[in-house]
Amino acid sequence: MSREELLFCPLGGSGEIGMNMNLYAYGKEDNQKWIIVDLGVTFADDSIPGIDLIMPDPGFIIDKKNDLLGIVLTHAHEDHIGAVAHIWPDLKCKLYATPFTAALITEKFKEKKIDISSFLKIVPLNSKIKLGDFEIDFVTLTHSILEPNGLSIKTPLGTILHTGDWKIDPNPLIGNKIDEDKLKKIGDEGVSAMICDSTNIFSPGRAGSESDVRDSLLRIMELKTKRILVTSFASNVARMESIFYCAKKTGRAICLVGRSMHRIFKAAKKCGYLKGLIDPIEPREAKKVKKNKILYLATGSQGEPMGAMNRIVNGSHPEVFLEDGDCVIFSSKIIPGNEKKLYNLQNQIVRNNIEIISEENAFVHVSGHPNRDDLKDMYKWVKPKSVIPVHGEHRHMQEHVNFAKEMQVPKTLLIENGDIIKLLPGDAPKVVDKAPSGRVYLDGSVNVETDAQSIKDRKNLSINGYLEITLLVSNNGKIKKPIISFRGIPEKENSEHFIFDMEDEIFNICRTFSLDNKNQQKNLIETIKQNCRRIIREKTGKKPFTNINIVRI
Repeated sequence: MSREELLFCPLGGSGEIGMNMNLYAYGKEDNQKWIIVDLGVTFADDSIPGIDLIMPDPGFIIDKKNDLLGIVLTHAHEDHIGAVAHIWPDLKCKLYATPFTAALITEKFKEKKIDISSFLKIVPLNSKIKLGDFEIDFVTLTHSILEPNGLSIKTPLGTILHTGDWKIDPNPLIGNKIDEDKLKKIGDEGVSAMICDSTNIFSPGRAGSESDVRDSLLRIMELKTKRILVTSFASNVARMESIFYCAKKTGRAICLVGRSMHRIFKAAKKCGYLKGLIDPIEPREAKKVKKNKILYLATGSQGEPMGAMNRIVNGSHPEVFLEDGDCVIFSSKIIPGNEKKLYNLQNQIVRNNIEIISEENAFVHVSGHPNRDDLKDMYKWVKPKSVIPVHGEHRHMQEHVNFAKEMQVPKTLLIENGDIIKLLPGDAPKVVDKAPSGRVYLDGSVNVETDAQSIKDRKNLSINGYLEITLLVSNNGKIKKPIISFRGIPEKENSEHFIFDMEDEIFNICRTFSLDNKNQQKNLIETIKQNCRRIIREKTGKKPFTNINIVRI
C-alpha cells in the first residue's frame, strides 16, 4: 500500500525573482490534498508588446482544484499576490491572509467586480489555521512591507518552514520585530526542511534597518531649500511613514502622488497603522505652497512609462512639476531589468538641472531581503535538517546551496519551477516527478498562453508593420483600383512608391483569375498576399502582417 507523503512543487519563483507560486501536498498518492502558498506576478519588458503582467501557469493545480484546500498568502507584494484576482476564478477556493494583505486583496477583486468576502478568511497575526492535515502557524517577520509572515507548516510526517520574504530589522518602525523566540521554538521542535529566500545571498553583512534610513533621509532633507520629491515603492509603508516624519520635522507639507501610493496609504490607515501623522494635501493645494515648504512622495521609482515620476519629469502631470534646483530622492533600489528606463528618466532629470539623490550616492534605501549574516541567524534559530532555496535566479539558488553547506546543514537541494519534491518521508528531499509549468500573459483583461496568436500577431506588427488591401469587385467581375493602406512600413524619399508596384501586380494577378468565381477567391487572396509581401520585402526589407479584403458591389 502507498504511504502518506509530503510534497512541494514551485510553479513560479524558483529560477527567477518574482512570480512566486508554491504548492504543497499531503496524503497518499491517490488521495492528496493541496495548498497554494502565494500567487504572484512579474512584469513584462518591451520584448512582449502590449503585455504588462506575467503569471505562473496554474494548469497543474487547476486540474486538481477539487483537492485544493486553499491559498495562503505570506504578504502583500505584487510578486506574491498580484496574480490572485486573475487566477482565482479558475480555482474558487478559500483565501487566507493577515489583515493588511486581505485589505489589498479585497481591492483587487473589487476592480474585477468580484465579491470575495465569503472566500477570504482574515488570519490574525501570529495565529494558526488548519487545512486538512496541514497545521499552518503564521510567524511574524520583518520585510519591506507590513505584515510579512513565515509559515510553519506542520504535518503528521514533520514540519516545514516556508520563510516567504524576510530580513532581520532590529527597528522596523512599523509592525513588530521578527519573532525570534517563536522561530527558536519551532527550531527546537524540529524542522525537516526550510524553504528559504535567496535574493540577497551574494550580499555580505546585514540588510540594514528602516530606522537608519529615516535618520539619513532627515539629515539630507534638512539641507534642502527648494522642492523635495521622494519616489519609492508604494508598498513600503515604513518608508512612507519615514517621509511623513521627515516632512513634519522639516516643517514641510506632504503630498502623495500616484494611485498606488494613495491605495497603500488608505489600506494601512484602515488596518490601524500610520497613526499620528500630518495629513497629506492634494496636488492642487500643493501648487500653492512655497518651494521650501512642500515635499512630494510619488510612485514610479523604476521609471515606469505611466508612473507618476515619468509624467512629472516629462511635464505631462497636470498638477505636479519640478524646476531648476529642486531635489529628487530615489529611496529605492533598481530592480534588475529596469535599468534602461530608469536611467533614461534620471538623465532627463539631470538635463533639467534638478538634483538627484539615490542609493548610488547616499544612504537612502535598505533591502527587504536577508543578507548573509541575517541568513546565519535564521539558520541558527531554526536548525533545519535540509534547505531548499527559492526566490532567486539559478545563480542565487546555487550560491544559497553552497552557503547552506557552509552552515553545516545536512541536506540541500537545488530545484527549478515544475519540480515535484518529496519532502517526507525520507532522509533527504528529492525530486520525484515533474509538473507542467510555464507562464501565462495577461493580455488586456484576458489570460493567454505565451504562444497565443494575439501575441504572435502583435510581435509581427511591431517588427514588420501592417498592410491592408481592399479589392472592390463589381457584379460583372470588373475590379476597381485597389485601396491600399499600411502602417509601420518605412518609405524611401525621392523613390518610386511601392504602392504603384503593388497596384500593377494586383491587376496582373486578377487577370489570371475569374473574379466572378467565388470558388477561386481563397486562392486569389493568398496569391495577392504573397506577391505583395514579396514586393514590400524587396523594397523595404519588411514582411508586414497582411490582410486582403474582397468587397463585391
